[in-house]
Amino acid sequence: MALLTGALLAGTSLTLSAPTAGAADPDAGRPAAAPAAEDFQQVTLAKGEEEMGEPMTMALLPDGQVLHTSRDGALRLTDTGGTTTLAGTLDVYSHDEEGLQGVGVDPQFEENRAIYLYYAPPLDTPAGDAPENGTAADFEPFDGVNRLSRFVLNEDGTLDKDSEKKVLDVPANRGTCCHVGGDIDFDADGNLYLSTGDDSNPFASDGFTPIDEREDRNPAFDARRSAGNSNDLRGKVLRIKVADDGSYTVPEGNLFEEGTEKTRPEIYAMGFRNPFRISVDKPTGVVYVGDYGPDAGAADPERGPAGQVEFARVTEAGNFGWPYCTGKNDAYNDYDFATGTSGEKFDCAAPKNTSRHNTGLTDLPPAQEAWIPYDGDSVPEFGNGSESPMAGPVYHYDADLDSQVKFPEEFDGNFFAGEFGRQWIKRIEHDGAGDGTVQSINDFPWTGTQVMDMQFGPDGALYVLDYGTGYFNGDENSALYRIENATEGNSPVAEAKADVTSGQAPLEVKFTSEASDADGDELTYSWDFGDGATSEEQNPTHTFEENGTYAATVTVEDTTGRTGSASAHITVGNTAPEVKLELPKDGQLFTFGDKVPFKVTVTDAEDTEIDCSKVTVTHILGHDSHGHPVTSANGCEGTLQTSEDGEHDPNANIFGVFDAEYTDEGANGQPPLTTHDQSVTQPKHRQGEFYDDSEGVETTNRESAHGGKVVGEINDGDWISFKPYVLDNVTELAARVASDGPGGTIEVREGAVDGTLLGSVDVEPTGGWETYTDVSTALEAGSADSTDLFLVFKGEGSDALFELDDFTFTTS
Repeated sequence: MALLTGALLAGTSLTLSAPTAGAADPDAGRPAAAPAAEDFQQVTLAKGEEEMGEPMTMALLPDGQVLHTSRDGALRLTDTGGTTTLAGTLDVYSHDEEGLQGVGVDPQFEENRAIYLYYAPPLDTPAGDAPENGTAADFEPFDGVNRLSRFVLNEDGTLDKDSEKKVLDVPANRGTCCHVGGDIDFDADGNLYLSTGDDSNPFASDGFTPIDEREDRNPAFDARRSAGNSNDLRGKVLRIKVADDGSYTVPEGNLFEEGTEKTRPEIYAMGFRNPFRISVDKPTGVVYVGDYGPDAGAADPERGPAGQVEFARVTEAGNFGWPYCTGKNDAYNDYDFATGTSGEKFDCAAPKNTSRHNTGLTDLPPAQEAWIPYDGDSVPEFGNGSESPMAGPVYHYDADLDSQVKFPEEFDGNFFAGEFGRQWIKRIEHDGAGDGTVQSINDFPWTGTQVMDMQFGPDGALYVLDYGTGYFNGDENSALYRIENATEGNSPVAEAKADVTSGQAPLEVKFTSEASDADGDELTYSWDFGDGATSEEQNPTHTFEENGTYAATVTVEDTTGRTGSASAHITVGNTAPEVKLELPKDGQLFTFGDKVPFKVTVTDAEDTEIDCSKVTVTHILGHDSHGHPVTSANGCEGTLQTSEDGEHDPNANIFGVFDAEYTDEGANGQPPLTTHDQSVTQPKHRQGEFYDDSEGVETTNRESAHGGKVVGEINDGDWISFKPYVLDNVTELAARVASDGPGGTIEVREGAVDGTLLGSVDVEPTGGWETYTDVSTALEAGSADSTDLFLVFKGEGSDALFELDDFTFTTS
């Protein structure tokens, strides 16, 4: 899996090359002196799975503290100095993508201390239909809900679970993937906005619109029942006004007037697939939406457009088209899944919902075009890679705000867009109060990984939630950052680490800290271990004598008195379990549809006997840099059924991820601890352009290529590589190639460009770059250990040798 580099330079004003992407104005002026990358600093407030869990959303309190959620039900609070505590935990249903999603802070928080959480309560399942919550998924889906509730956050930063007031339930078809949404925001009038996903399975529609209404088919395969349904709350942006008792009213101006037959008045905007992140610009009332699109690798005149995602800009109530239209109103075909035949294109100006699952209006409002749709490299300023839009905030400069870290006046009115898969933050200048015409798209400094959420704080700094690089769990890269304007000076940026984070008392821990100061000031270090002991050393060793959970915090101070801090969390009295996913191996080859055996080994210092029923193994469909959980099972050994080939676009960058998880019993009054281990399984058939690393080659668009792209500009000595791979059972490689050049050779090597040669195959000229042929070669078996796969290209001549479309392994 390729992880895109995230270090972007600020101050580069880029003109949109395609007017269709946000109606760019080529004559628009540029900022006179855009701040540079060195004018900002990224401060780590919390980092690692223990402090973050699986990060989902965040919301800032008026005093600058940050609430952030984890999908497993944990709500955490990080203060301005970087100390993170567990505010509370909700019991949640956590199969598929469900769990604890959104968090919002009431506009009157300083008076009522009210917050809102959007989560999946563990409702009872029909007898015999499903095992325990969050486990195996080989059963018929059943009805559940995702719930918006109002809670009180106590003065001490803990969640008062007994204060819950249910506000709104959104229906959910449990036991099948995907799309929950779940973001919360407020406008200047105190109206609450909630985004909801279409709750539809996208994996059996070849990457096109899921509108399968066959009588023997699960309704979850038809998005017309949800996103296209005026009488359903899914696939929407909802707008309501919540009272103190949890009841709500509907403000004027929503899409359907209250009392209209076959409609829900809570709907402000409909026709979304997964509006995962939204933000409301309070001065203008404009709602910015990052909506995830379908996965087709290439357009099909009989089915519809290629997969694309979009940033939408909602200025008034409306329908944004899904599942009938996407992007700039690119229409899908009405497709009969029973016969496999295509009908006419849907009418985006007057879409009709004729599905037998529809409970709402037949005639829907006209589809609105996206503000900035994109796929591949269609918007050059966005780069390329996995498309995963995250709508961020609009910045408003406050001249009266006394803050050294607030963003500059030059950024006033700019929209900050995030990208999960491409790992960037962009600053978009546009006509914010008008039609949204994009004037420029600018890079912004970001050195984290996958952007999950963003919000400007009361100090005018940008807070960013970083998912990390795991799949449905947090990892060492999961984090909460504050990006500060540093033009008036830099504060120290600190990081803290511990060599052990759990164990029995007395527990000796070696701490290390690193700090940087862009101003070059001399730094001093001060540790508070949380048990009353302190140290002035940079890298101290401390022994915890008593059981407890401790936040060991280092504070770094420069010569001007500016400080930065970081924490490491230590549990004394309980030791985290050790989990090893023995099978499948990391990089093992498989085919979608296989039953994949799994084997997990667990040891725990306090749990003398491991209860294998508490071991959960989840199969996740990996797609680019994110994933969709498909099924799970309990046990130390067993098999998991992967989904069939026909449920995916074979030209997409898809693979398997297997996650093994065990939570211990807790010990000595300390809370249970959870450990994960993961393996990636590689499909035997792979598109060449989805390499992890390369030298010399370029991804080239070819109309006849599978997925529309090939590995091109191949010359002697160039290569591509993929990881991880286990190659101990390979017997043959077949490759789809084309050449209007001299041809050459593909070498299959493991471990390195000059690593062990497993086999090679000649590529002869085919007479054209769009003229494809298959070549194959026998392979020697490679190592049983996880390694890198290298395809090395050889040949003579100064012109491009050949192009690689895709390749397939045969195994013993």
